[in-house]
Amino acid sequence: MSRPAVVTTVADLRAHLKPWRQAGERIALVPTMGALHAGHISLVQIGHARAERVVTSIFVNPKQFAPTEDLATYPRDFDGDLEKLAAAGVDLVFAPEAGEMYPEGEATVVTVGGPSAGLESDARPHFFAGVATVVTKLLIQCAPDVAIFGEKDFQQLAVIRTLTRDLALPTEIVAGATMREPDGLAMSSRNLYLGKEDRRRATALSAALAAAGEAIEDGAPADAALISARRAIEAAGFTIDYVELRDAETLSASTRPGKPRRLLAAARIGGVRLIDNIAVAAVE
Repeated sequence: MSRPAVVTTVADLRAHLKPWRQAGERIALVPTMGALHAGHISLVQIGHARAERVVTSIFVNPKQFAPTEDLATYPRDFDGDLEKLAAAGVDLVFAPEAGEMYPEGEATVVTVGGPSAGLESDARPHFFAGVATVVTKLLIQCAPDVAIFGEKDFQQLAVIRTLTRDLALPTEIVAGATMREPDGLAMSSRNLYLGKEDRRRATALSAALAAAGEAIEDGAPADAALISARRAIEAAGFTIDYVELRDAETLSASTRPGKPRRLLAAARIGGVRLIDNIAVAAVE
């Protein structure tokens, strides 16, 4: 099992992609920040189903971290990541340094309205400008036919779909379902931060969302279901940032008859911030 080729510059990335593109091969991109787990690999598998070549980027994007957040300590395991990507059959890894992605003197930032409002933006107002900027760069640098993003970061996915549409970027954006541990916790690189007891209690987040989603689909008032979910999450030791029901397409707080809905949450336990979300059936 050989490791995939690794490039660190945009010029080398494009040089590797050129013969594939000339041969008419479709290219899939799976952007990541490393510390890969089975959720990331599931996105790679979607890439294989959609394209002849799969490129994975590994870049811990400093633009989406505030000064008080965990950029310096964000989990990194580049050698382990390469082994996992080799086993998954990835063709190329793009692993730039910050200076390659953000050259000195750079003055352009991509901001997206619409689905970026509220939720994550309330707690992390810097976040989506950082995400939108780096994703726009990656889509231009790689020019993939398809790019795959996980539904666990559902608001991020909505922002990326919006910027791709609004900027007329020719890449198809495909969503990969949230992968979960056997006890229901959504897979995340930040789960590595959880101590044993906090890890045990962390399952309350997904359990509370599942219970609330089921209650809403059974006809319970959404406000009452959300209150119950918040109480259950807090009882497990979390501090809540938000637990909200939103329109799944626009992320507006006003849901529309016949349109899918999404229940989204972010909460902190043991100093670790976890996010999760589930689909809620439309009201006919």
